[in-house]
Amino acid sequence: MSAARVEAAFLRNFARYVGWPARAFASERSAWSVCIVGNGHFDDTLEATFQNRTEQGRAFEVVRGARLEQLPACQIVFVDVAQAAERRAVLARLNRQPVLTVGIAPEFLDEGGIVRLLAGERVEMSINLDQARASSLTIPSTMLEVSRSVVENGTLRRWR
Repeated sequence: MSAARVEAAFLRNFARYVGWPARAFASERSAWSVCIVGNGHFDDTLEATFQNRTEQGRAFEVVRGARLEQLPACQIVFVDVAQAAERRAVLARLNRQPVLTVGIAPEFLDEGGIVRLLAGERVEMSINLDQARASSLTIPSTMLEVSRSVVENGTLRRWR
């Protein structure tokens, strides 16, 4: 299975496990908006993964944009920006919003991202629990237990 397929499946599963406040959605029937800022990381695998799927009674829509300003309100944003300054700017704009930010850059959590996800031989996930809480998102213990590391109360704890 390709890394993109694995990462897409994780993005889909985040909608199942992470808790969002009601204000994250326009209405009770609004779709999940899974957004990609930047380009190049995912091919059409992402759309195929979400096609005809629902979670918690909501359908999915995948939206892509080179810049955050081109995207609608999103619940999950995959930050596919190579330049650190641009990535930090995107994360600063989403700070304290009920948006799950996901990225692959080594410094993603330090920059204010919530989930760093890497799919290679093994899938590695790290979580910035402080940032998730500041964004009014609830990360269940099951996700924390399978994470490589967790930032909590400003301290990085390595599990694996």
